[in-house]
Formats: sequence, structure tokens, C-alpha cells
Amino acid sequence: MTCMLCPRNCNVDRDKNKGVCLASNTLKVARASLHFWEEPCLSGDDGSGTIFFSNCNLKCVFCQNKDISLGHSGKEITIDRFSEICIELQNKGALNINLVTPTHYIKQIKEGLIKAKEKGLIIPVVYNTSSYENIISLKELDGLIDIYLPDLKYYSNYYANIYSHAPDYFKYASLAIKEMFRQVGKPIFNDNGIMIKGVIVRHLLLPGLEDDSKNVLKYLYDTYHDDIFISIMNQYTPVTTFKNPLFLNLNKKIDDSVYDEIINYACDLGITKAFIQEGETQSASFIPEFNNEGV
Repeated sequence: MTCMLCPRNCNVDRDKNKGVCLASNTLKVARASLHFWEEPCLSGDDGSGTIFFSNCNLKCVFCQNKDISLGHSGKEITIDRFSEICIELQNKGALNINLVTPTHYIKQIKEGLIKAKEKGLIIPVVYNTSSYENIISLKELDGLIDIYLPDLKYYSNYYANIYSHAPDYFKYASLAIKEMFRQVGKPIFNDNGIMIKGVIVRHLLLPGLEDDSKNVLKYLYDTYHDDIFISIMNQYTPVTTFKNPLFLNLNKKIDDSVYDEIINYACDLGITKAFIQEGETQSASFIPEFNNEGV
């Protein structure tokens, strides 16, 4: 069958050709380990069991994980092996299974999660995505995902086009988040403050895009109010030097004063259910080493 999983609608047979995501029909994973730098209600003290998938259907010029998003790093595995990795992370004490950039492997992940649950997987499953999703594909996961962790990168089609080559990003991302919320509903936490159900929408600030960030936050609050959490992130780290005039603003980190302005704007909107970042988060040291650990 040809691939129409995401809004790219490449219509290619991934056993023979590659679409925009550059993935085949075989799962490719670059790292599976306990991760301690997600939102506190996901990582806790014991860590989130993150599985980093190789390749990506969104082509962000500023990508900080190019080794995996372009498929350079990673190891091909079977669906059975994926289910085993889930159990191994659970046995290590992971608070959840965190599927990072999973969009292009939805069908394999669905089968693997069913197998893992048959083998005894009981911890929540997190779907960690850019949100460039087709609703019909997300519906395949209904009942298998407990927590959705989507990005909402842009409000503006212009920025989505020049930075991620996806001029229709907001249209699809906003519909995807609506479907995610339909599936899992309002946030639920256990007695230790760890999320076991719900939606956390992430927004990464980019230098020079302050007005767009404000539009993203206003849209989310106007649409969902206190029924979701919003994670406002200042951790953008330049990993390359841009010479294209369109991208010169991406050659710097987010100024503290700009981040404070965005946080104050969020507070003025009435946002209270939010995560903010403090301390030194703008560092390449926060980018994991994609060395096939745990794969």
C-alpha cells in the first residue's frame, strides 16, 4: 500500500521508494532510555522511557536532532523488538513510554503497542509529535495512547513554510490537537503528581517570532482554556550558522527579556496550567546522544 499517513500524502510504496520523511516500512530507532528532561509530570524522579524514532515528516531548517530526523542515526528493528523495548523500559522503572517523532510509523507502533500490552505493559504511553498529522491516522491510535505531547510550532502559514516547508502546518496541527484532546480528555495525575492522562502542548520560541508565539498561546487558551497544559519553551539552541537572509534571526538564542515578555503575556491571557523553563536550557548538552542505546 502507498503511504498517506501524514499531510505530505506522498503516495509512495515505502518498501520500494521513500517519501518526504525518508523512512521505509521498517521501524528505525536511534535510542531507547530513561530521559529526565521532559516536563516534571512526565519525567518525575524515575525518568520517562523515551524511544527516539529515526526520520521525520517535518523538515525544520533549525532541527536540533538532525542525526535522527534525516535518518543518519538509528537501527532497524522488528515490531516484536519494539514491544520488548517497551517492557524493558517499564522494568527499568520508567514512568511512561515516550514515543518521540512517531508519526511515520503509526501502523507499526499500533501493532507493537498491542503486543507490548499483551506482554504486560501497564504504564502510560506518551505520543510526542510535531503535530503534522492526519486525523485519520491518529484515530488508529485511539485507546492506545494515554498522553499526547504535541507541538504547536507556528500560527503563521508564512513561518511554517519558510522554516518547516509546511505552509498548511497550523491547519493540520490544530485539527490534530483537537483529535488528541477528544481521545484522552482533561489531564489526570496520580498521587505523586505524575500525569497519567491528558494533553500537554509544547511551543518552542524562535528568535524574532514573538508575535507568532503570542498568537499560538492565545489560540490555545481561547480554544482549550484550562483543559490542557501548555509548555512554553525557551531552549532553542542554534546548531548551525545560517547565511540565508531568511534565517539570520535563527543564529541566536532566546533573550531572557523576550522569554519574560512571552510568559507575562501568557499570564495576562489567564493561562495558569503551564510549564516554563528556568536555568540554562539553551545548550547542546540537552540533545541526547543517538548511539542506539537500548535498541
